[in-house]
Amino acid sequence: MNEPGEIGARLDTAVRLARGAGAIQRERYESRLEIDTKSASIDLVTEVDRACETLIVDGIREAHPEDAILAEEGGDHVEVEAAASGYRWVIDPLDGTVNYAHGFPRFCVSIAVELGGESELGVVYDPLLDECFQARRGAGARLGARRLAVSQAPRLADALVATGFAYDVHRSEHDNLSQFSQMVKSARGLRRDGSAALDLCYVAAGRLDAYWEFKLHPWDVAAGRLIVEEAGGRVSDVEGGPAPASGVEIVSSNGRIHEEVLAVLRSHDSRPTSA
Repeated sequence: MNEPGEIGARLDTAVRLARGAGAIQRERYESRLEIDTKSASIDLVTEVDRACETLIVDGIREAHPEDAILAEEGGDHVEVEAAASGYRWVIDPLDGTVNYAHGFPRFCVSIAVELGGESELGVVYDPLLDECFQARRGAGARLGARRLAVSQAPRLADALVATGFAYDVHRSEHDNLSQFSQMVKSARGLRRDGSAALDLCYVAAGRLDAYWEFKLHPWDVAAGRLIVEEAGGRVSDVEGGPAPASGVEIVSSNGRIHEEVLAVLRSHDSRPTSA
């Protein structure tokens, strides 16, 4: 049942659907949008999010009806965790919705396929740059024909690092600001671009040397973390253990500077003690 051919077929489907959703995003980019809020005033959803998710979910159901689906916008798209095939798709139809709603050109489609709770393939598509990052477990990561490899930066002082902030940053004491402040003083440069999936892919591509964030969700990290790992990078939690699939915390790097990054984050840790 779990032959490489099945993964390959799902990779083809994921790339096709990511490009299809990306085409919707390009077409509607910088147009008038219907914008709603979810959990907070900065947690947005647009009709483009919903249209992209519908395209992806309908495409999966047509091509792989035996698979389960977990998609960000939910609705009737959230399936049971187990499926007859053992596969589950984890989808962020538009990662970077706030950016998209403001016309800021930093957003993407993120699709992962899990088997037994582990990501087996990941696809992240940036529709404006027409860049399709993809990885299969054990087969490396690619951007088009280019095989991806993380950077060789040897020290945090030489590194370009990225992070992000949770939607509850306005009211939570666990806000990542103390870590952000210290990282500004420790790294060569620090960026906050607003798309977790693209930040992870940029670590894989060597464009960033490290990226961390808290309070994400499975659909934010499922594809990108596999792409980092398959490009030779390291992904962990703040303690250096496995990064939780929930996305509650993630630290990624080229591996060479990982311990330095962790040391900075732990020295200014504002996480709840239960985290």
